[in-house]
Amino acid sequence: MATLTIEEIMATLPHRYPFLLVDRIIECDDEKRIVGIKNVTINEPFFQGHFPGFPVMPGVLQLEIMAQTGGILLTRMLKSGGTPYFMAMDKVKFRRVVKPGDQMRIECEVLQSRSRMAKFAGKIFVDGQLASEAELMCMITKEGAAA
Repeated sequence: MATLTIEEIMATLPHRYPFLLVDRIIECDDEKRIVGIKNVTINEPFFQGHFPGFPVMPGVLQLEIMAQTGGILLTRMLKSGGTPYFMAMDKVKFRRVVKPGDQMRIECEVLQSRSRMAKFAGKIFVDGQLASEAELMCMITKEGAAA
């Protein structure tokens, strides 16, 4: 079971601050399942406006975190270079508020895969409670290619 540091994540994903949203990978079997961690801090730039006096992590960023985590797994599954692109989402549900001080546990499992694409079931947990979930589709394109 592989683990990845932030440096290894940065070598896999093209995202950079403030949009690299996965801090660490704590489990990855390179075939079907991956588990990541995101530490949510008040210093996140989106908390300035979402919402003043009551900081809440935007749901769309929770989806992006799932997509980035799934993209890491897809890149490792294919064992080739390229850029993971988020293609679709379905069955999205937000179950609880995510706020500064929370640690998000991101779990993605492959539902289907073919060629350079995969469909994942993604879930985010905070303190053992389901915070959000979705089915996501990602694909890998060749370096520098447009989607």
